Parts: sequence; structure tokens; C-alpha cells
Amino acid sequence: MNKVILLNKRPVGKPTADDFKFIEEELPVAMNGQVLLKTLYVSVDPYLRGRMSSAKSYIPPFNLNEPIQSGIVAEVIESKNPDFKVGDHVSGILSWKELQVSDGNGLMKVNSSAIPLSAYLGILGLTGLTAYLGLMEIGKPKAGETLVVSGAAGAVGSVVGQIGKILGCRVIGLAGSDEKTKMLTSKFGFDVAINYKTTTDMQSAIATAAPNGVDIYFDNVGGEISDAVLANVNQLARVPVCGAISVYNETEVPMGPRIQTTLVKSSILMQGFVVSNYAAKFPEAIKQLSIWLQEGKLTYTETIVHGFDQIPQAFIDLFEGKNEGKMVVKI
Repeated sequence: MNKVILLNKRPVGKPTADDFKFIEEELPVAMNGQVLLKTLYVSVDPYLRGRMSSAKSYIPPFNLNEPIQSGIVAEVIESKNPDFKVGDHVSGILSWKELQVSDGNGLMKVNSSAIPLSAYLGILGLTGLTAYLGLMEIGKPKAGETLVVSGAAGAVGSVVGQIGKILGCRVIGLAGSDEKTKMLTSKFGFDVAINYKTTTDMQSAIATAAPNGVDIYFDNVGGEISDAVLANVNQLARVPVCGAISVYNETEVPMGPRIQTTLVKSSILMQGFVVSNYAAKFPEAIKQLSIWLQEGKLTYTETIVHGFDQIPQAFIDLFEGKNEGKMVVKI
């Protein structure tokens, strides 16, 4: 039998194990034009929380009692499609199933000879693309500018900060533990890292870390942390808004400072985005990220959880900050 994970009910607030359902189904069979895939690595990401809600968004919600989908790296174990052979490794948006069939649409062949397969869900996957394209297309970094990154120890944030350093920025990272802040400076080369959980006055802490003000704020978090950063931005600052994990599980509309005056006063560009906005630029972005990775200018960290049955808990743990870098489940 084949294990499958379904969306059992729509979460209210923070997701719980009861929001997921494990079932078993008959083993799938590849038909003409199809491949049979064995799941090797599953990506869990904060944006999936939005797809568990029925609210209108940039991507359709998951249906109840149907499999959840995310980025997956899989192995072709049977092929009736001339574009793929047994033993090929592929990545794509696939279902949370141990085995599944595909007609090949949306699958990208990946090579594990030089780079671990899990990297194609992270730094060379949607994570790296989100970091690169959000920063380059909206942040438009210039040497000598100050870049602040919230959620900096996460998968996207850690890459954003490194790219900022490659391009000559002063980089300040915001994270939720001393262990994470130490990692930001020692492993990823951030100039300063601030533990927002132990800092009583974030606005002042950011002002101290950024004496020349903030030119770019890459926002992964939203909420009070972003309020503190926006109080320190310079004229013509750019704010790519990638996510707002601090409020994803709120059951009421959060209230904070009204930012319109700040935006007007400092002529700030604040733009939300999803990585698919820049799909045409994926090839050039992957090429540049690969070059930096091979040159040793980029590094990455992963939190790897083992076991198909652990996928829901790994996803829930994202909202507790239990990951360093990309959260991946190895099957």
C-alpha cells in the first residue's frame, strides 16, 4: 500500500496534527507517457499555511480530503515516458505521497553528482530563487547600502543576507535565538545579528546596528519586528515583502502602526511578491546562484527530518522556529 497525507481540516490558528490525515491507497501504476516516482525529499514551507485556508490568494487553496502538495525531489523507478529513464532524479510540485505517477509536466531533472539532492528544494530551488529575485528585482542592492533581513536564519533569509554581502552591503539579520544569531555572523557572514526574543527595544537596537539607516528591508516576518525596522528606513528605501510568518496563524486581523505616512515621508517602495512573478528569470537566477555556490561565495544550512510520517510535524515546527535554514523531510 501507498502512504498519502491529506488535508483533514482547515487550521484555526497554528496548525495541529489533527489538521492532517494519513491514508493508504493502492500502489500507483505508470501508464503510457507516465513515470512512477519514489519520493526522496519533501519541502515544508510557511506559504503552505495560506493554502490550507479557504481565503482567496495568489494560488488556489488545498481541497479538503485531498493530498497536500509542495516541492519534492523524487527518483524515477519506472518510465513509460521517453523524456525520462529509470534512475533519473527530478524535482517539482508533487503530492505528499510515497509513490506517485506523473506525465512529466513540471518536472525538472536534477543532478546529484556535485550538489546534494536536497539543495534543489532550497538554495537551487524556490528558496534560492525567492531570495535572489526578491532582493534583486525589488531591493535593487548597491554596494555600501544597509540591508536588514527578518527571519534571517530561515531558508530564504540566510540566502538574502549572503547575496547582500556578495554585492557589498552591510547586512543585519534578525533571528529568534542566540544560536541562530551566532550562526548568521559566523557561517553566513552577516555583519550584525539581533535576537528579537531577548531584545526589549528593537527599534533602538536596529538604529544602533544601522547607524546610517536602513536602505533595504527584506521582510519575511511582518508584525512588530517590521514596525521596528520601518522606523529606521532611509529616503528611497526598498522593502521587498516576502512573507509575514508572525501573523499567519492569527485568527483576527492584526493591528499595528499605520505605515502610509512613513511610506510617503521617506518615498519608500514597499512591494509584496511571489517568486512566480519572475518565472521568466528563473534560468538566469539559477545560473548565478550555481556560480556563487561553486565559487564558495554561498553556503546553506538545512534542518533535515527523517521519515514520511514526520512531514506534518516538520511543517508545524516551522511556526516554532525549530528550523535552521531550509526545513526538509528525508523519506
